[in-house]
Amino acid sequence: MRKLLVAAAALALAATATAADSLLINGAGATFPAPLYTKWFAEYHRLHPEYSFNYQAIGSGGGIQQITAGTVDFGASDAPMKDEQIAKIPGVVHVPTVLGAVVVTYNAPIQTLKLTPEILSDIFLGKITKWNDPAIAALNKGEKLPDLAITVAHRSDGSGTSYGFTDYLSKVSAEWKSKVGAGTSVQWPVGLGGKGNDGVSGLVKGTPGAIGYVELAYANQNKLSLAELKNKEGVFVKPSLESTSAAAAGVTMPADYRVSITDAGGKASWPIASFTYLLVRKDQADAKKGEALVNFLWWATHEGQALAAPLDYAPLPKSVVGMVEATLKTLTVQGKPVHLATK
Repeated sequence: MRKLLVAAAALALAATATAADSLLINGAGATFPAPLYTKWFAEYHRLHPEYSFNYQAIGSGGGIQQITAGTVDFGASDAPMKDEQIAKIPGVVHVPTVLGAVVVTYNAPIQTLKLTPEILSDIFLGKITKWNDPAIAALNKGEKLPDLAITVAHRSDGSGTSYGFTDYLSKVSAEWKSKVGAGTSVQWPVGLGGKGNDGVSGLVKGTPGAIGYVELAYANQNKLSLAELKNKEGVFVKPSLESTSAAAAGVTMPADYRVSITDAGGKASWPIASFTYLLVRKDQADAKKGEALVNFLWWATHEGQALAAPLDYAPLPKSVVGMVEATLKTLTVQGKPVHLATK
């Protein structure tokens, strides 16, 4: 149902572009922030009917590919582009939009599930295969754990959500790092694959004994059970907007915004948090689209931040917003500065 609603919203937005006075701006990429982006594009079109957005939530890998190929006006990715990817599109700029949490969801009759980094990695490595495994039982005393097989659910497409999850596992498990590693696409040791956050949510919801990873908004909207994770400080933390924001509190943001905040320090930090980015060219070739896109980015990182929390995304820290302001002022259209409609 969630997938159908998002698809319908995207089609509705695309349909508004049929008006003679509406300029269509095309984008593609991450499913992680898709619910928020759908809301943003609809709201911005309401405020500026002359602009419409067509966004295809095809995964971060697809977003990077399409912005590189020049088939879209902007891409979207939860994983920062690698140096070799940037070399193929010099001048690409990462614009952080919000923070999100990758959460561990499960479908088992367990009231409160606690997991350590070691147990989580062993489950996804296929070493722990039953919910009543002694390691899980020792950590969850008082819970009646079922004698039920664990089915791992993971992404089948190139995904920034997968990048955040595997980046975390690579930091906390030497075995995971050596055998699987981090990436938008990896060779999963075990499990079933689903396309997009919707696909993994559907697998977990429809498979007794399943465990998977999705963005917080998808887990909440699908009413999935969420595990608590032991963070770097040894504290069991629940995923929330507050614990997501806490993960970014002590991070120094580099000038190009390419940073990992998984396994962050701080007692209140959720350990699998990340920024998500829109990818744009530093110089826009199309004058009208370029100016519209840069002004949308200004709005999204300012007024648009108020729409983030209701959809389970954490707004950008003020320090990062200040950096983004400076970055947006450097973007150009056909070599000329963009007129920013700022307050």
